[in-house]
Amino acid sequence: MKYSIEVENLTKQFGTQKAVESLTFQVPVGTIFGLLGPNGSGKSTTIRMLCGVIRPSAGTGKVLGLDIVQQAEEAKEHIGYMSQRFSLYEDLTVMENLRFFAGVYGLSRQVADQRIRELLTITNVIGWENNLTHTLSGGLKQRLALACALLHRPKLLVLDEPTAGVDPVSRRIFWSIIQALAANGMSILVTTHYLDEAETCDLVGFIFKGRLISFGPPREIARAVGVDTLEEAFLTFVQEETGERIDLDLTALTAFAKR
Repeated sequence: MKYSIEVENLTKQFGTQKAVESLTFQVPVGTIFGLLGPNGSGKSTTIRMLCGVIRPSAGTGKVLGLDIVQQAEEAKEHIGYMSQRFSLYEDLTVMENLRFFAGVYGLSRQVADQRIRELLTITNVIGWENNLTHTLSGGLKQRLALACALLHRPKLLVLDEPTAGVDPVSRRIFWSIIQALAANGMSILVTTHYLDEAETCDLVGFIFKGRLISFGPPREIARAVGVDTLEEAFLTFVQEETGERIDLDLTALTAFAKR
């Protein structure tokens, strides 16, 4: 089996603080992999290592069969990245943004024109080409950012909380596109705080305080914990790891509200 991501004991330490500790997992090609965890759990640090932005302190990792340290620059050529803030130029039009990123990826004018036409249709941004980006809705900005990340036809698409603050309809459209890309062989790594989105992933990994505490298909994880949904499993993990009660006793609140 071919893997899009392979890590073994991957670790990142900043001073005395371990942001990521001994991650080990494998993600097959063509899989949607959801990396889940609270803010500050190590998700972004993991992504930055996989994308070759920072070097691990220990352990090994491969992306699309390429070593994330020794072959980082080559690996970057095959990775598409979309951040939560979209990384778009607000004072440029939709078309100007697409042409700019096509230039960054080194695409010829002919190839760029063809792919821009294709991606405008795929992401349903047709008709907005001449609009300034800052005038677009959150959903349109999201799909434009996705189009920019896909221009060089990456083999691995990395999405860091791509639907944060986006309306439900735009979220549905976005995930339909992602699922279609994966069905055609693209590998997807996505972080999200929406557990209903995570349940549609092929594999998920729960990371907490830099450690991987669970990994596998969503239904299998929920079943192993003895609950019905991934959200219930997530809450169970957080409660076990922090000791903080999720199912609060609301008796005092009820009494307070009735006064």
